[in-house]
Amino acid sequence: MTPEQKARLSIDKKLEQSGWTVQDLKQLNPMASLGIAVREFPTNTGPVDYALFVNGKPVGVIEAKPSNAGENITTVEEQSARYANSTFKWIKTEYSIRFAYEATDKLIGFTDYKDIKFRSRTVFSFHRPETLELLLASQDTIRNNMKHFPPLDETGFRKCQINAIQNLDNSFANNRPKALVQMATGAGKTFTAITAAYRLLKYGKMNRILFLVDTKSLGEQAEREFLAYTPNDDPRSFSQLYGVRRLKSSYIPSDVQICISTIQRMYSILKGEELDESAEETSFAEYATANTKAPKEVVYNAKYPPEFFDCIIVDECHRSIYNVWSQVLSYFDSFIIGLTATPDKRTFAFFDENIVSEYPREQAIIDGVNVGEDIFLIETEITKNGAHLMKQVIEHRNRLSREKRWMQMDEDVDYVPPQLDRDIVNPSQIRTVIRTFKENLFMTLFPRRKEVPKTLIFAKTDSHADDIVQMVRDEFGEGNDFCRKITYSAENPESVLSSFRNDYNPRIAVTVDMIATGTDVKPIECLIFMRDVRSKNYFEQMKGRGTRTLGKDDLQKVTPSATENKDHFVIVDAVGVTKSKKCDTRPLERKPSVSMKELMMNVALGSKDDDTLTSLANRIIRLNSQMNNSERKQFKEVVGESAEKVAENLLNAFDEDVITEKAKADTKTETPSDEALKQAQKDLIAQAVAPFMNPDTRDFIENVRRSHDQIIDNVNLDSVLFAGYDVQKEETADRAIQIFRTFIEENRDEIIALRIIYSESYANRAMAVEQLKALYAKLKSKGITVERLWDCYAIKKPDKVKKGVMAQLADLISIIRFEMGYTDQLSPFADQVNYNFMKWTLRRNAGAVHFTEVQMEWLRLIKDHIASSLSILPEDLDLTPFDKKGGLLGFYEAFGEQYEEILEEMNIELVA
Repeated sequence: MTPEQKARLSIDKKLEQSGWTVQDLKQLNPMASLGIAVREFPTNTGPVDYALFVNGKPVGVIEAKPSNAGENITTVEEQSARYANSTFKWIKTEYSIRFAYEATDKLIGFTDYKDIKFRSRTVFSFHRPETLELLLASQDTIRNNMKHFPPLDETGFRKCQINAIQNLDNSFANNRPKALVQMATGAGKTFTAITAAYRLLKYGKMNRILFLVDTKSLGEQAEREFLAYTPNDDPRSFSQLYGVRRLKSSYIPSDVQICISTIQRMYSILKGEELDESAEETSFAEYATANTKAPKEVVYNAKYPPEFFDCIIVDECHRSIYNVWSQVLSYFDSFIIGLTATPDKRTFAFFDENIVSEYPREQAIIDGVNVGEDIFLIETEITKNGAHLMKQVIEHRNRLSREKRWMQMDEDVDYVPPQLDRDIVNPSQIRTVIRTFKENLFMTLFPRRKEVPKTLIFAKTDSHADDIVQMVRDEFGEGNDFCRKITYSAENPESVLSSFRNDYNPRIAVTVDMIATGTDVKPIECLIFMRDVRSKNYFEQMKGRGTRTLGKDDLQKVTPSATENKDHFVIVDAVGVTKSKKCDTRPLERKPSVSMKELMMNVALGSKDDDTLTSLANRIIRLNSQMNNSERKQFKEVVGESAEKVAENLLNAFDEDVITEKAKADTKTETPSDEALKQAQKDLIAQAVAPFMNPDTRDFIENVRRSHDQIIDNVNLDSVLFAGYDVQKEETADRAIQIFRTFIEENRDEIIALRIIYSESYANRAMAVEQLKALYAKLKSKGITVERLWDCYAIKKPDKVKKGVMAQLADLISIIRFEMGYTDQLSPFADQVNYNFMKWTLRRNAGAVHFTEVQMEWLRLIKDHIASSLSILPEDLDLTPFDKKGGLLGFYEAFGEQYEEILEEMNIELVA
């Protein structure tokens, strides 16, 4: 059988899978089914390998080639085009060949000649006859429709979203198959994607779009946003216009236009398997099969053929485009839109460097779309240097059962920081960090708050998280609701997460990975890192949990003492995470997120490739470095060899020098043959994998560390070496002040107009107050509040700024005057009002008539109102807090006919 004959057998099979009836010319019956593929159909330029008939009419051609022609498949397009333009023998009715395929047994290229500037593209398999029938009945092609998007109604969109959508329109119009939207966390990636989906359905005439996520919670979040979306050009909601369904089983309804699914579920659907919902709780980046050699790869699925989706939108695409999971993306004949805040080089490469939006976090902070961070460092002796434990009877704890017992140590132990909270738990170290945070919380970090801001603590493990939860409750003297653990292993984590997002309690949440990425909790104002992170992207994602903006009213729903919009967040770095060296991606071995158990099972079931054995060797080496002497001894007794020897054998199996030496020894020759080398390697592999064939051995290796007793070090007490803001805080302050300076330049005319507060009569002041409010609204839209500016000037010029004041709207005047050089001291506006009030009352009381105590109570209330609102009107006296004293009538009773004169005089004198 020739290579081309082999290819044709494969092509026949793929055609039949796709619903085509394959016939030889002698058995021709074009009405035998909807779609007929006829081999060697004659034309005036020679027989075409396959002629495709739909409803008895020729509509397409297939040119078949052997496997090795794949590298020249584009040159075959000319041959397909020649047949498409040829005259088919015996066909007398009018027809047109619209579709062309170039196929080997490994590769299929497809062209729709109706596309403007038609272009061949690779497809997983042949389109079904019913698909081609629908394409023929359509007024135009999707690709042609997308060349005519109407202009975007920009109402309600941010500039970065407008830019992304317009560039997406251009990308689609140019038939670019992939597009990457890089947009900072909180900038509205999902809203942008939903708008793009709406335009693709309405104007591109797409039939179905898949929105892919990697966890169930992100799917639920996306579903809520789709259901809440209302387009600018239609009063109906998205869900009234189009069907939206989040997939919860292996069934995909054909009558919905938006399908939301985890990539795990879609992968299982294409493999023809059911998926337990629990597998969707964990990000597939941690999911065991992500990097294993899948026992069953994605194959053609007649229920959901490759043309089922016209576009795939991939949320957090930096995590979802590699390894086994990428089969989901390559299976469908779809455009692909990637959404991410933190792309890496691989992400750019996957999307063909077609970046339609670049909106980094730094720009988002400048634009007020995100808030920036201050970094507060807590450095302790034991966190930095570890400690020494002399051989003694000491408390041990089983990390899973939490059972405690006293045991004699075998030897002295010098432990280093990486061992903390894994092998050795030092309660004093955890307590010192939490206590230092508490001591600085209301004095330094959030001096104007009365309750703990919503705080998220990142822990190393579930066990570590549990220790932190208990310590937080103890140190703050609070109950269970105050601090909760939110991890995948915790009970009902979604409910706790919802409470953390929407309710007063919990104030503090502790997590490991569950809400490290993707999940929105906008009220978070403080992140505490009690674990190091070496991946640059992952660290940026974790920081993204604090960077969301939130208005004052929404923030006060969960944090009542907040006085302004959320204008920054604080990173409390207790482990040096902001200083540690980061790599572009997580430090990977060859099978990075595969568990030890999975690797050992792969080996037991016959995986003996270089990648698997090398990864398993690395795990054994790492395990050996973590075990103590007693465990190493036990390992050798159970496994039969030391961990070092097991790892060495695994690595030797693919070491050419070792293989050669063994072959020489076995054959007693200096130049062993290729067969001898193969046999030597086979023997080395058999020796290396032998320990993993025993299930008891596998179980021991898997659990030797998991159930390991932790030493509880209650001997060494920790101490604080340093607690304070990082030098980065000055850079952050500089950035905020520079934004303010730019703002002053852009609004100089309005600011100059505000000077009437100091020079014009009281009668004109109400207009100035309204101008001030409008000006402040502009400033807050850039993510800058009076409170934040005051703190920044206090950092840069501490000798010229009075600290610890409650920020008021009127204080904006003080800051503007200070920045513009009208005064060299930054004092609260209320200080000036208080000083003027003192002088005025002294002057009024200097004569024979003094203000009574009742009158002074009224005057102090009015003074406070002027300090915050710049002026007071008679009608203001019927509002809080004046209403408690009888309102305007009460004021009249206290001052008589002079009441209006007193009000006007105070308006002038106190703001002089």
